[in-house]
Amino acid sequence: MLTLCIPRDSVACAVGADKVADALVREAQRRQLPLQVLRTSSRGLYWLEPLVELDTPEGRLGFGPVTAQDVPGLLDALAGDPGSHPTALGLVEHIPYLKSQQRLLFARAGITQPLSLDDYRAQGGFLGLARAIQTEGAEVVAQVLDSGLRGRGGAAFPAGIKWRTVRDAPGPQKYVVCNADEGDSGTFADRMLMEGDPFLLIEGMIIAGIAVGATMGYIYVRSEYPDAVSTLNQALRIAREAGYLGVDVGGSGRAFELEVRVGAGAYICGEETALLESLEGKRGTVRAKPPLPALQGLFGLPTLVHNVVTLASVPVILEKGAQFYRDFGMGRSLGTMPFQLAGNVRHGGLVERAFGLSLRELVEEYGGGTASGRPLKAAQVGGPLGAWVPPAQFDTPLDYEAFAAMGAMLGHGGVVVADDSLDMARMARFALQFCAEESCGKCTPCRIGSTRGVEVVDRLLASTDANARQEQALLLHDLCDTLQYGSLCALGGMTSYPVASALKHFPADFGLATSEADQ
Repeated sequence: MLTLCIPRDSVACAVGADKVADALVREAQRRQLPLQVLRTSSRGLYWLEPLVELDTPEGRLGFGPVTAQDVPGLLDALAGDPGSHPTALGLVEHIPYLKSQQRLLFARAGITQPLSLDDYRAQGGFLGLARAIQTEGAEVVAQVLDSGLRGRGGAAFPAGIKWRTVRDAPGPQKYVVCNADEGDSGTFADRMLMEGDPFLLIEGMIIAGIAVGATMGYIYVRSEYPDAVSTLNQALRIAREAGYLGVDVGGSGRAFELEVRVGAGAYICGEETALLESLEGKRGTVRAKPPLPALQGLFGLPTLVHNVVTLASVPVILEKGAQFYRDFGMGRSLGTMPFQLAGNVRHGGLVERAFGLSLRELVEEYGGGTASGRPLKAAQVGGPLGAWVPPAQFDTPLDYEAFAAMGAMLGHGGVVVADDSLDMARMARFALQFCAEESCGKCTPCRIGSTRGVEVVDRLLASTDANARQEQALLLHDLCDTLQYGSLCALGGMTSYPVASALKHFPADFGLATSEADQ
């Protein structure tokens, strides 16, 4: 019997994976051909989706992108010489894009069926939890701290310090909250994990709960991810029936329960305190800090808040040890990061590598340059409020400190590529308008400053006088400083990044000379 694997990932389905799977089943029935079609997670090689993989003793042979119309010819080729089909890719593991990656988080991507507990355990699932159950909570926290794991949501705060703070905080109840409100443009790692490897996130949250003394956890998922919500809810039911959730986790005598909560479409709820407000049934507005959520979070009780990638990084640390994890990366940026390539790029998809590779390697070697074939103009790193990085800085290593030193940030690892046709003044205006529309309205710099910023950009672009343009550019610089240092949260604070970087590196798009933009 032939076994073919096709992703059930929402991106793969959006470009026809369901149609390909249905066509394969129908054509096999017509030919009376024994065929098994398995719906797996995605490898993250999105430019090749729908990707069809044939299970062979030597490994999986890939074909892609495959359409429903390709199915008869594909089955003909599989009956003779599989390599003769026009979409043949050879062994999937040998595709250069995938072969050179260092996959810890996404080690099961494209291999397992998302809701198969047997698949998950066969690929090392729940080994980290087994170790955690046999270890004192304080020692689990120490391992996370020693691993060097930092929050992957953007702030890059040492995860172990958060864990220790929550563990030591007094309180009748503690919580673990997963921030799965992945709203940044060009990011999809959280969605891929939730849809493709949900038990990994569940395992990471259980370990966190046991370590810090929490008995309840919530996964806050953005409403735009219905497939992730459905998959998580099914995975929670399966895990609960298998004894991984409830009053006796894995026979440990310790309790932990998990629930999924769906957001209401507000970008600001990606900020941890606004998320907590939303979880409590309130309008998503930012809280002033202190007190920190680790001390007074959900319902005023100690709460550990992490994003999906951070929590999903925990099982491998417990399974293989802190030193194993520390061996990846550079400086204080340790472990691996799932970088997400999107925008005007030839090979869009997910690249998991240790920190330290250059932006040039990511965009040009993995991404293959622009999809349009035009020259690269810039890459926006870190979401819609990330800095625009010009090609002259592409040799900068992807490292938290290296990017901070040049006035940028890695954020959630999203990289949006642009060619030389993009108008950076328009993008600066968009960032300010985006901030104005998504602001919770609690602080003046964000609420008022973003709106005034749109007006300043409009005046700058409308002016025909060089001196007037320079005055508006200076005003825009001052406004960026106010937003960055005066805003209550990162929404207002980070809006300065795309605006200031566009002004600095692309003054001509604003009608400015280089000397004017730098003032």
